[in-house]
Amino acid sequence: MRALVVSDLHSNAAALRAVFKRVRRKSFQEIICLGDFVGYGAEPNQVLDAMRTVRPKKFYIRGNHDRVAAGLDDGRTFNAPAREAAFWTRDHLSGPNRKFVERLTVGPVDHGGVLLCHGSPYDEDEYVFTESHAAQILESFDSRLILYGHTHLPVIFSVATNGVVSGTLVRGEGKFHLDPDRRYLINPGSVGQPRDRNPDASCAIVDTQRMTVQFLRVPYDVKKTQETILRAGLPRILADRLALGT
Repeated sequence: MRALVVSDLHSNAAALRAVFKRVRRKSFQEIICLGDFVGYGAEPNQVLDAMRTVRPKKFYIRGNHDRVAAGLDDGRTFNAPAREAAFWTRDHLSGPNRKFVERLTVGPVDHGGVLLCHGSPYDEDEYVFTESHAAQILESFDSRLILYGHTHLPVIFSVATNGVVSGTLVRGEGKFHLDPDRRYLINPGSVGQPRDRNPDASCAIVDTQRMTVQFLRVPYDVKKTQETILRAGLPRILADRLALGT
């Protein structure tokens, strides 16, 4: 498998277009999305239309914001701006896009030997930040490679044969060769709302045959996305944070 892996698009059409433009000459067989197509931003239909119709083979799973926007959850665990954006999204989805988010596959899912989830294999709402948490997951699941999202941080955790787990927050772009004697828990970061103090969209190309993962950072028109959020009447914090990457 050689796949473009994206997550946490969050209704940011400008960021998604920039990512597609960046990778158009790169070779990959499919696109994997680890959830949260919508939420926070003001262009859910543009993002969903693009993801539904993009040509390569696709494999998508649901995120927690997708669940609330689809009306499958009341969003009571969300903070106020996130809940407002989810309800706004629910009211603005087109018919085809509403059906799409309602029918998204719930992780974890084994996809060709790679385990896909949104938050963690235990719970799509669970955040994985620490080596100790990663160690629990890697001890419980024997997949060589686990891909997850939700934290909006590009990260690689790995466990050696002696059980020691190490983690790396990926700064900027970089290509990593994966050790065949290790197992990995990898987050590609967020396309639509990065939180590592870098506003550029984040994604990764994962190659399970060559055992590599290439992290990409893609600049986009942040100001344009901010303007769409404010014009929609969504909370200003959702616009302001994009420029800070927080």
